[in-house]
Amino acid sequence: MKVLLVNGSPHKNGCTNTALEEIAKTLQEEGTGAEIYHIGIKPIAGCRGCGACTKLGHCVINDDGVNEFVDRCKDFDGFIFGSPVHYGSAGGAITSFMDRAFFTAFMSGRGEVFTHKPAAAVASARRSGTTATLDQLNKYFTISEMPVISGRYWNMVHGHTPDEVRQDLEGMQNMRILARNMAWHLKCLEAAHQAGVPMPKQEKIVFTNFIR
Repeated sequence: MKVLLVNGSPHKNGCTNTALEEIAKTLQEEGTGAEIYHIGIKPIAGCRGCGACTKLGHCVINDDGVNEFVDRCKDFDGFIFGSPVHYGSAGGAITSFMDRAFFTAFMSGRGEVFTHKPAAAVASARRSGTTATLDQLNKYFTISEMPVISGRYWNMVHGHTPDEVRQDLEGMQNMRILARNMAWHLKCLEAAHQAGVPMPKQEKIVFTNFIR
């Protein structure tokens, strides 16, 4: 079982990554594979709403790593997305990245790369805005039928530098608790699969609007 941890910060080795490294280390101690993926600092376009992914099988924007990321997701069993707090919410880059990754996967008929796989969000802040960021990121999971994994508190760390984040003892402890909960959930899924427990029945999606 493997978990992909996504660093949505422009800083590859910054505060968000410090939290993800603690999670990855604990996952590995629990016997679960872990890999950190940095979205980078190149511009990431927002979704155009063009719908081309339904015909192409991938996003029409093909130069910023989103399509490659979606392709990789099929090889992972769980996900953790980390973001710094920018103006009281998730950073613009990770928002554009997740908008297109999740929309492309669903609209291109590859929703299985996310569906029923456990996921968690992690927020990093100097001071505040973490809960709004977590609320924002969790919505990607709940619209995709992904079990949301929690710790014993909201999944956040505080600090202006990586060293300050490491001094957030409660925050760092919660990263380890989150990691153990993720590993436990994956082990339960594996045991259910081995026992022949079927996945939930899938229905054809019904779309409605409020102009009727």
